[in-house]
Amino acid sequence: MTQRYVKTFERLRQKREGAFIPFVTLGDPGMEESEAILETLIEGGADALELGIPFSDPVADGPVIQTASNRALEAGSTPDKCMDLLEKTRRRHPDIPMGLLVYANLVLGKGADHFYSHAARAGVDSVLVADVPVLESALFVRCASRVGVDTVFIVPPNADDTKLREIAKHTKGYTYFLGRSGVTGADREMNVPMGSKIRLLKDAGAPPVVVGFGISRPEHVKNALAAGADGAIAGSATVAIVAAHLGDPKKTRTELLQFVQAMKAATRSA
Repeated sequence: MTQRYVKTFERLRQKREGAFIPFVTLGDPGMEESEAILETLIEGGADALELGIPFSDPVADGPVIQTASNRALEAGSTPDKCMDLLEKTRRRHPDIPMGLLVYANLVLGKGADHFYSHAARAGVDSVLVADVPVLESALFVRCASRVGVDTVFIVPPNADDTKLREIAKHTKGYTYFLGRSGVTGADREMNVPMGSKIRLLKDAGAPPVVVGFGISRPEHVKNALAAGADGAIAGSATVAIVAAHLGDPKKTRTELLQFVQAMKAATRSA
């Protein structure tokens, strides 16, 4: 396990701030621009990065991120190129936590040991395999643990108390709490009662709870933190900015910078 999440959340706790974590798909819309996008997110104040490796069948993702995956694949993105990009970013930013959100077939393509070893060398702190529940995760957890990578698990909206305690026991680095049901997307807002579930997760010893799905505006960040979460992840809303300015990288970076600054500011005033 790396210490970057621990140090980051402790630093934020001392400052009475929550975490803002943007998600983008690596290689979207091309590898060079993707590298510039990561730099922009960090410049804007992102406390950590959640990143996707493009995949042809991202079942947990809605159309915005599905399209981003297709753009990246068409631009020649591969898992190895994504790892190279992460390694370059890690050299420039040794302290920021970087997590991957991927699918099982990507991990198993060259073998789970190969994937997690490559991720660790690239400086990745955590891997969330979106289509693998805790019950089927033994191989992934074992391979990740060997190289010191955290395994993050998703808390589904319909999780009962038993399921919440099970996830709290197994998730490492942080806990990914779904603010609503369905696939990723900014078109529907959070609609899951969060307070009691977040309290139960924390009482059960879960690492910091971060809310994702349905986070697209500063007030969503404030609502998540007010419910007891330690941070918020915005995926589709971030990727939509990339999609809106294809062919104009300067405009993309300007809009992303303003978006991240506004979302981060919301973590200070909740």
